[in-house]
Amino acid sequence: MTKSELVQRLAEANPHLYQRDVEITVTAIFDEIAAALARGDRVELRGFGAFSVKRRDARIGRTRGPATACASPRNTSRSSRRASSCATV
Repeated sequence: MTKSELVQRLAEANPHLYQRDVEITVTAIFDEIAAALARGDRVELRGFGAFSVKRRDARIGRTRGPATACASPRNTSRSSRRASSCATV
């Protein structure tokens, strides 16, 4: 589902709201989630899942073939985990 599809469904489910107001609300929620992840906070939406950012420090790794040392830089990755109630969907 895309953001525009989400806005459309929410507007249809709430006919007393203008679609532009629903779009502003959805955008504000997504912006707040993105800002929290950028700060390194964990975001948990009950019944949906949790989002976090994992940081890995720089390290010295090994290549597979000749097993020579190679530097691996500091890295960040997104992580998500769905709620157990979503497991059957």
